[in-house]
Amino acid sequence: MSKKKFITAAKKVINLEIRALQKLKNNINSSFNSAVDSITKCQSKVILCGVGKSGLIASKIAATLASVGTPSFSLSASEASHGDLGMISKKDILILISNSGETTELKNIIQFANRNKIKLIGIVSKKDSILYKASDIKLLVPKVVEAGGIVPTSSTTAQLALGDALAIATMQNKNFGRMDFKKLHPAGSLAAQLKTVDDIMITGNKIPFVNENLQMKKALITLNEKKLGILIIRNKKKKTIGIITDGQIRRISQKNSNFQYLPVKKIMTKKPIFIEKNELAAKALSIMNNKKITSLLVKNKKKSFITVGVIHVHTILQSNIS
Repeated sequence: MSKKKFITAAKKVINLEIRALQKLKNNINSSFNSAVDSITKCQSKVILCGVGKSGLIASKIAATLASVGTPSFSLSASEASHGDLGMISKKDILILISNSGETTELKNIIQFANRNKIKLIGIVSKKDSILYKASDIKLLVPKVVEAGGIVPTSSTTAQLALGDALAIATMQNKNFGRMDFKKLHPAGSLAAQLKTVDDIMITGNKIPFVNENLQMKKALITLNEKKLGILIIRNKKKKTIGIITDGQIRRISQKNSNFQYLPVKKIMTKKPIFIEKNELAAKALSIMNNKKITSLLVKNKKKSFITVGVIHVHTILQSNIS
């Protein structure tokens, strides 16, 4: 087989799977709404099970559901009949996945679910199958052409897409947002991108506050001690009224040799740039890049001129945020 034919074969497989997904899309009906509603209201676990390739799909869907706020795991069909049925409780929802709906290993699980009145959602392709008839909610995957004629490819792609659709629709129905997602993903690059300003900002005694009437000579001591390259100017009510950067100081010192005796309010830049502490740190980095600055002052939403922290570009980059 020539390399050119390899590409032709690849495109044929992909086209078959695209057609399968299109058929699935056109086949979505009110049963899908019922499934999402049931999963959203579930007060216990969502348990998925399949055999062979469908079992692998079940594991992936369970992992996706769990990652977006729905407690879920996959059950081995073969182990279920040897004691693992005890993992299923009456408040659980059971999702069984089978292309034929007649898989021998699933029959004991179907009987167990029906006998114990456990809600059963079937993802299946045949209406005359045991699984379809036994399911409380029937999610029909249309018959598709498999790549190579017999290898589970188009059918498993459709199963996976339907599972992803269930997970995302449920997530949206629960109003599961990015901060919820962050709680379940504390590690890795995803977590880094979801860090807020509040997570990494500099606070407390590390903030270089100085009073507006302080002489620059004394303010420079604070600048050197805090090592942030900025001074934050406050009035007697502790409201932030300005900022001075080390770059400003260098430029002024070249023009005015007596600048050390000036009050900081004579040198400061008024109306410094703030960011709210609940904003994403990635947004803070974007603002810094656009404004060509290295620090932002942090505020609470309700107290617009009170500085509660400082976020520095180095801190953001050290947190692997981009």
